[in-house]
Amino acid sequence: MVGATFGGYLAIRFVRTILGVFLTVFVLVYVLDFVEGLRQAGDAENVGAAEMALLSLLRTPAVAEQVLPFAVLFGAMITLLNLSRKLELVVARASGVSAWQFLAPGVLVAVVIGLFAVLVYNPLASTLKQQASAWEAQLFARPEGLAASRNVWIRQRSPEGTAIIRAEGAVEGSTRVARLTAFVFDREGRFVERIEAREGMLREGFWELTDARVTALDVEPQSYARYQLASSLAPDQLRTSFTPPDSVPFWALDDIAESTERAGLDATRYRLQREALMARPLLFVAMILVAASVSLRFFRFGGVGQMVLGGVAAGFLLYVATELMEDLGGSGLVGTTLAAWFPAAVGSLLGVLVLLHKEDG
Repeated sequence: MVGATFGGYLAIRFVRTILGVFLTVFVLVYVLDFVEGLRQAGDAENVGAAEMALLSLLRTPAVAEQVLPFAVLFGAMITLLNLSRKLELVVARASGVSAWQFLAPGVLVAVVIGLFAVLVYNPLASTLKQQASAWEAQLFARPEGLAASRNVWIRQRSPEGTAIIRAEGAVEGSTRVARLTAFVFDREGRFVERIEAREGMLREGFWELTDARVTALDVEPQSYARYQLASSLAPDQLRTSFTPPDSVPFWALDDIAESTERAGLDATRYRLQREALMARPLLFVAMILVAASVSLRFFRFGGVGQMVLGGVAAGFLLYVATELMEDLGGSGLVGTTLAAWFPAAVGSLLGVLVLLHKEDG
């Protein structure tokens, strides 16, 4: 390991550059969201620039969280290129310090930032996003989180039997669903009736359906302005189940997943979100290694533009792999653990492989 003084100096350089890149993106996202918010505010009454400025400030942390891996990548590249340009890495190498030694502070910084992002920043950003959604609903007088979930399937049991419910849309943070279709079976599994309703609201012990049309065997279809369907689901279970995974703080993902499963819904997306957040420190380490693999060339040898493009391409490919695996994991084609950890693990191993080839032949 490098000495404490030199290691601390390198760590500070990594931290300052990564935070600088992240804050730059944060401000850019805020400005763009604020400008878009002003355009929307022009169509609403009693909504001014001050309200939109605060609303954008509440929404920006959740959006900026998505660019954290790229902030680590570009911050590490800028740090290493600056150290090479000022010949600091040349002096370090001449004194016997290997690439693995002066990368150790950067890897440590990546782990610390990753843990902070998961344990502190994510819960804060998710909470602010929920507050922003609620406040936006009040400002623009529209249902909170309308159609936050689409094509929802629910399987429930009741004293009368079993029902399979499909809804085309669900409202975040509530028990309201839109365009509901329910297939009701008795205790022996025999079909009883089919119910179609424009809207459904889960109450304590029953579904309250609006503009319902009931079709049963050997009976003419009947229409009802209000219709009740028995249910054993708790409203709180269903209310939390309609919350998008990125709006749930890290510490609450386990509870939400269990509540979703008890409601008869698929909790894969919540478990995948939890695994993806847990894999984030390793993903940041992979970004440091990828940045090092394209940024350690002697600055005066030229080819800086090619190195930067190589780093951007490598980071983009890693991002695409992460999104692809998350889509596969969300659809159930692969396990959530594999989908969340595979890109970070492969990226880290490839970075180590390239560094071994360049540094140790």
